[in-house]
Amino acid sequence: MNRPLLALSIAVLLLSACATTPHSTQPARAAIPEGSRATLALLESTDVHSNIRSYDYYQLAEDPSLGFERLATLVREARKQYPHSLLFDAGDTIQGTALADYQALVKPVGCDEELAMYRAMDALGYDGGTIGNHEFNYGLPFLAQVTKNPMNVDGVPARKCSGPHYPLVLSNVFSARDGQPIYAPYGWVDAKVRYRTAEGADGEGDVRVGLLGFTPPPILQWDKLNLEGKVTTKGLVEAAREYLPELRAQNTDLVVAISHGGIDASPYSDHMENANWYLAQEPGIDALLLGHSHAAFPDPGNAKSRFANMPGVDNERGFVHGKPAVMGSFWGKGLGVIELALVRRDGRWQIDPAATHSEVRSIKRADGSFVEPDAEIARLVDDAHQATIRYVSTPIGDSDFAMTSYFADIGEVTALQPVNSAQRDYVERYVAENLPQYADVPVLSAAAPFKGGFGGANDYTDIAAGPLAIRNAADLYLYPNTLMAVKIDGAGVKAWLEHAAGRFNRIDPKNPAPQELVNRKYVGYNFDVLQGDLSYEIDVTQPQGARIRNLRHRGKPVTDTQPFIVVTNNYRASGGGRFPGLDGSNIVVSAPDANRDVLIEWVKQRKHLMRARDGADRSWRFTPVRTAGPVEFVSAAGKLGVAEAAGLKGIRQVRENGDGKATYAIDLAAAR
Repeated sequence: MNRPLLALSIAVLLLSACATTPHSTQPARAAIPEGSRATLALLESTDVHSNIRSYDYYQLAEDPSLGFERLATLVREARKQYPHSLLFDAGDTIQGTALADYQALVKPVGCDEELAMYRAMDALGYDGGTIGNHEFNYGLPFLAQVTKNPMNVDGVPARKCSGPHYPLVLSNVFSARDGQPIYAPYGWVDAKVRYRTAEGADGEGDVRVGLLGFTPPPILQWDKLNLEGKVTTKGLVEAAREYLPELRAQNTDLVVAISHGGIDASPYSDHMENANWYLAQEPGIDALLLGHSHAAFPDPGNAKSRFANMPGVDNERGFVHGKPAVMGSFWGKGLGVIELALVRRDGRWQIDPAATHSEVRSIKRADGSFVEPDAEIARLVDDAHQATIRYVSTPIGDSDFAMTSYFADIGEVTALQPVNSAQRDYVERYVAENLPQYADVPVLSAAAPFKGGFGGANDYTDIAAGPLAIRNAADLYLYPNTLMAVKIDGAGVKAWLEHAAGRFNRIDPKNPAPQELVNRKYVGYNFDVLQGDLSYEIDVTQPQGARIRNLRHRGKPVTDTQPFIVVTNNYRASGGGRFPGLDGSNIVVSAPDANRDVLIEWVKQRKHLMRARDGADRSWRFTPVRTAGPVEFVSAAGKLGVAEAAGLKGIRQVRENGDGKATYAIDLAAAR
C-alpha cells in the first residue's frame, strides 16, 4: 500500500510563513475529469488511554474486551477492504493505565526513548492525530518531550526528543508567552485514490485532506496546576474560523476536524466541552473524527444512545448536520470508519453524502468472541509491559476485607473509605504543622468511585481481602491527580453533596412501573462521597438541589456558616465537574503529592486494614420511602453477597442481562 505524505506547518514560531508556503514550489496536480468517483476511508482510534495490551494491570489478568493490540487487527482488516485509507487518532492516548503512569511518573522515559503507546501506533503507520485533555495530565514538559514538539511555553525545555512518527495538529491551544499555537494548528495529507470517470475509465489521482485538531477548552480548569499562566485556549468554532481560510488556501479538497470532544446541542460557548454539534455547522468542515465521550457514534438501533434523538444528528448513518462523523468507542474497543464517497466537482474532490456512511467496528464479534490481537504490538511493548507488572506487584500491606465498587452507588464505601481516610490523615497532619489558623476547622474528604461499570462488567474495583500491592492502590485511585484541599462552609458542603446527588434520577413513589435509579448521563467519577464524622441522606424523590437531608457532623446539624476543609484533587478543586463554589479560589492546601501516592504511603504506615475501622463508615443513606413499583439499577451479575457483606438492605438481583451485568432492585423503604 502506498502511504500518503503528510505535510504540516511545522514551525510554530514561523507559523505565518510555514502555513502558506510549504508546497508553493510543487508542480500542479494532474487534472482529474469532472464527475469522476472514488472511495477514501477515514479510520479513527480515540480514547485508547494507553490500553496497549488486552491486560488489566490491577487484576494482573488478560482482558480481551479492550486493547490497542486488538484494535490493530481491525485496522489491518479495514485496510484490506479499503486500499485507499487514512488512519488518525483523536486523543487521550498516552494516559490511563498503570503502564502509562510507570513511564511518566515512576521511571520516566528519557528524551531519546519513545513511549510504548507511540511505538505501538507507529507500527500501524498513523497519518496524524490531535491532543486530548488527558495528554496534559503529566504536565507540559513531559508532553512536549514525548510528542517531540518543542513549545515556546514557560517551564518547557527547548529540545527535540523521540516521539510518534506521525504529526499532531492542535488548533485551539496557545502559548501564554507569545500567543502562538503550541502545536501546528493545521496540516494536510496528500493521498492517492483510484477513480472511475463518468465514461467508465479508471485512473489514479491525488486527494488533499486538510486537518484541524481540537481539545476541550476546559483543560484550563481540569489541569489548572499544569496549565495556569502557561497556555490559553479558544473555542472550537472560533479556532476553526481562524484557520480554515489558511487551510483552504492550500488547495485542499476536504477538511477533516479531528476533535477530542463529543456532541452537545446545548447553547454554545467558547469554553464548551463537547462543541462538535456547532463545529459541524461551520462551512469548510467536511467530516469529523470525534472522541472524549467514551461512546460509539453512530450507534444504530440503540434507542438509549445519547445521540439517538439529538436534532441534526443521524445516529444510523453517522452524520452531524449533514457532515459524516464518527467516534470510535474507547480503550481500543472499537475502530471508527468513515467510508467517503468522493465525486469530482469544480476541480476538486467533494463528498457525496448519499453514498457515504460511518460506522464503529467493535473488537467484539457478533458471536461474543473477540478478534485476535496483533502479535507485533505485544512484542514492541513487552519491555514496558513487564516492567509495569513488576512495579505494580510491589507489596504495601494487607486487608481483612474486600474493597469493591459494585454497589458504590447504593452506599458501599469499601473502595472509597481508604482513599478518604488517607487524604484526610494527610491534610490533618499538614494543617497541624503548617496552618495553625485552621487548627480548629474540621477536615472532611471527598472520593468518588472511578470504576462504576461504564466500560463493561469488568469495569469495577474488586480487591480481594489479603495482601495489598501498588496495583491495588492504583485500582482504588486511577488518575494521576494531585492532592488539594479547599476551605468552604456548611452551605458549600451541602451544595457539593447536592451536585453529587445528580448521579440519581428523580423517583416518583406513585409510579407502579420500574424506574431506573442511576442517571446514566451523570458520570460516576463525579459522584463524590464525603466522609469525616459526617452523615447525610439523599432523597431521590426530590429534584436535584433539594435532595440532601439530615446533614450532620459529629451528630450535630451542620449550619450554613460552619467552616470546613474538604480534601479532594486538583481536578475537582479547580472546577472539574462544575461543582458549585469550586473554581480554584478557595484552595488552602496544594500538595506536590499525588492522591494515589498519599494512599500508598498511608497503607504502608497502616500495614493492616480492618473493615470495622477502614471500610464500614457509611456516611450516607437513601431517605426511606415506599414506592409503588420497583426501583432498579445495574451492576455486575452475581454480586448480591457483596451488598449483604457491606450491610446494604433491601437489594435483590432481578435478572441477568447477558453481558456479565445484572439488573438489581432496591427497596428504598428498607434502604437504611
